[in-house]
Amino acid sequence: MYTINVITPARRWAVVAAAAALTAGPAALAGAGPAHATGESGSASAAVLRTGLDVALLDRTVHAPLTVSLNEVRAPESARRTALTATLDGVDGGKPFSVLRAEVADAKATVNGGRAEASTTLAKARLHVPGLPLLSVVELEAVSSKAVCEAGRSPHASATLPASVTVLGKRVALSAGGPTHVEVPGVGEVRLDLSKTGTTSTTAAATALRLEVSLNPLELNVAEVEGTLTLAEARCETPAAPAADAPAAASPAAPEADGVQPQGAREERAAPAEANLAETGGDSVTPYVAGGAVALLAAGGTAVAVSRRGRGN
Repeated sequence: MYTINVITPARRWAVVAAAAALTAGPAALAGAGPAHATGESGSASAAVLRTGLDVALLDRTVHAPLTVSLNEVRAPESARRTALTATLDGVDGGKPFSVLRAEVADAKATVNGGRAEASTTLAKARLHVPGLPLLSVVELEAVSSKAVCEAGRSPHASATLPASVTVLGKRVALSAGGPTHVEVPGVGEVRLDLSKTGTTSTTAAATALRLEVSLNPLELNVAEVEGTLTLAEARCETPAAPAADAPAAASPAAPEADGVQPQGAREERAAPAEANLAETGGDSVTPYVAGGAVALLAAGGTAVAVSRRGRGN
């Protein structure tokens, strides 16, 4: 009896404690938010060709901007077109003219988790401007650029170029030492800036080739063409680093309404008193056991007294 009375409250308290832990579990889960960063702050973009030209007609009273691009994408996108045409009012009677033709012209930009990446590839390409339908501003074998921004690592940018290109019909060796100038009498001049790359702590950018042109074609009603042509450009910005899972503190349980208590709450509130009884070796029947023991002692004392009297008599 006594052993059972001692163990029972302890078992009851263990059950109550387990129930309380299970009851607190959903509250702790409800209070825990997502611990992973989405990386949405990162970005990536790429463009095979971007033009920023000003085209003046023969009377020099009209200037037509030529701002077009080929395969210009932002993450998460990619594009693959190998030709670009455009039209300008007053140029060749408003007919479309070729700006770029290539065998390969790809652009790709992605942001995935903690990594942003952009890349471009251009191969077997010929670039034209208004007023020069037969003479290419530049012909090249292959160029490419790449920018990678990954959380926890330094951003990286790179660009590749062929050893030489053809500019305004002239074969020109490319030098990494600085810009290359090409001048053709009666046509104009082109300045080539090669393989421009740059990085910061969170960004990277690469341009394979940038051309500054100043031409006077005097054909197709075009007097002058000035501006820039950018080939194979890639940019990125580092996304936020994914955070490790971290347990969240359990939210405090809401107070119960007066007079309404779930069964688990009543048992939990009663448990401390019973636990104290178990620790001292008693429970609710202990007073009765103690009273019975006192009665037995009293009865035993009376019997001894009667027995002694009988012996004395």
